[in-house]
Amino acid sequence: MFTETDLPNLLLRLLINLFFTGIIIRGIYYRYARDTAYMFTYFMISTVVFLLCYSLKKYELDLGLALGLFAVFGIIRYRTDTIHIKEMTYLFVIIGVSIINALANESTGLLEISVSNTVVALLLFILERIMKNPASPTSHWQIQELTMPLSDKIKPSNHTALKQEVASLTGLEVQKIEIGKIDLVTQSFKLSVYYSKA
Repeated sequence: MFTETDLPNLLLRLLINLFFTGIIIRGIYYRYARDTAYMFTYFMISTVVFLLCYSLKKYELDLGLALGLFAVFGIIRYRTDTIHIKEMTYLFVIIGVSIINALANESTGLLEISVSNTVVALLLFILERIMKNPASPTSHWQIQELTMPLSDKIKPSNHTALKQEVASLTGLEVQKIEIGKIDLVTQSFKLSVYYSKA
């Protein structure tokens, strides 16, 4: 797949990719989300997308390949759990950075690649700082989606009772609840539960 002359360039670009995705995943995402659930996924998708793009780069499918990967990975939905928009955004960013690092041609210097990666990481950091205070307790909350049978407790006046019921049923330290989609056919409703880690 790779010739001996390609190997140093591959390793250098791979190290750059791992360095910057590590900053984004560990230094920014984990700092503000305090959630390790997606870190494994982000690192592995980043590495696989990078190697895949780098391997296929010689076939001059750069633009089509990049758009195809964005389309495929951009619509991923894990059926076992709901992926929130913020996690999907980070997934999109990780894929984008990996594609940039892999498909940059020989005329693109390492300085340009590094600047591009730095801009993305810096923008993420600034937006996270603006949107959420890392010292805030909400930055440590986790989210769990539940489906519950329809009852009078969905009324705003009964939210305290519903919060206590959810805490009693799940054993979680519930901080906040949000009512989602109400299904009158199945007589149930979706509930987002924000809870503190033990």
